[in-house]
Amino acid sequence: MIDHFFSNSEVLKRLHFGPLGAHIDSFAQILEVQGYKKSTAKYKITIVADFSRWLDQQGFSVTDLDEITLNKFLLYRGRRGSIFKIEPPTLRALLEHLRESDVVADSVRVDDDSIRSRIERGFAEYLAQERGLKQVTIDNYLSVAGRFLFDQFGTGSIVLNNLHPNDIVHFILRNTETLSAKRAQLIVCSLRSFFRFLYQKGETANDLSPSALTVANWRLSELPKFLESEQVERLLQSCNQDTLIGQRDYVILLLLARLGLRAGDVVHMTLDDIDWEVGELIVCGKSHRQERLPLPHDIGEALVRYLSYGRPRCLSRRVFIRIRAPHKGFSSSVAICNIVRRALVRAKLNPTFKGSHLLRHSLATQMLRGGASLAEIGDILRHQRLNTTQIYAKVDFASLRALAQPWPGGDL
Repeated sequence: MIDHFFSNSEVLKRLHFGPLGAHIDSFAQILEVQGYKKSTAKYKITIVADFSRWLDQQGFSVTDLDEITLNKFLLYRGRRGSIFKIEPPTLRALLEHLRESDVVADSVRVDDDSIRSRIERGFAEYLAQERGLKQVTIDNYLSVAGRFLFDQFGTGSIVLNNLHPNDIVHFILRNTETLSAKRAQLIVCSLRSFFRFLYQKGETANDLSPSALTVANWRLSELPKFLESEQVERLLQSCNQDTLIGQRDYVILLLLARLGLRAGDVVHMTLDDIDWEVGELIVCGKSHRQERLPLPHDIGEALVRYLSYGRPRCLSRRVFIRIRAPHKGFSSSVAICNIVRRALVRAKLNPTFKGSHLLRHSLATQMLRGGASLAEIGDILRHQRLNTTQIYAKVDFASLRALAQPWPGGDL
């Protein structure tokens, strides 16, 4: 496989030298599958070859590989010159490949990287198995927990028992100052679950979860943020469909605007969720519920174009794939929110709320103005309870005007 990137026999011989020589071909195959450019893949292969020669000089075998060995090599590289940012992720990807191939055992050494990984892996299992949460929610919780650990400990040692309630309060204040109440609630709820998990598993001596104080967010206290129908069209037309990114982003924005999908629905959508024969889309919503939505003609056409010409070839079954290597699905809903934000900038729109839910609210508002009932809107948005849809009654100005009482002393 490596001869796809290198043709000189002497170069090939050098690249196969050392403990990693027998595994460099399989690693090169992964790089090709993940869609790396030939120049980038060649550079990554030479990094692995340099690592293999260093292992041989140090007397290490391939079974000695772990995070500590990687860090020692990077320290050696740093002493001899600068370390390029491509090197650490390349070596971590190599280690992950060797572990998945059962060449290298999972790390049992206790270092900062393995502690962080163990905590995050344990938290993910706790959320899935004991809390029964959906993957999109688990991704959000893990993102907040990882951000907190980095904020408190950086890349240094993680000492959880050194945490103080004030650390949690200060983190929440710093990270929620400019966010909506609902987003702030997500951060606080994530932290509360995280510290409850740490206490239950004996990672902390005290339960710090009460330090994540509740965020006030009364139901129906705000107006739903939305775009007018012509603004939604401007947003869609801002995508340049002559580019791969434009084709992908256009389909994503259509799904948000026409079907009112949540960002998590889009992130986790797979090729198996599209039923072309009956023209339906299977959406795995909250609480693991599966629902079928009709596939409108314009979305179907855009999907066909993207899947035929815009989607990178890869092994992932996710519908929406990163354009840049490694070609895989988005890691979280944040990527969808960023696509909406970039489209708003291109369309020269500046609403107060810029998340992916903006298009969901816009759809509901336009349906209401078109005469749809709250029950019909709730069906489209897949609300389990009707009172969830009640907030849209606040933008039904025609009905509200009919209910309004004359102001005392005013002109009738």
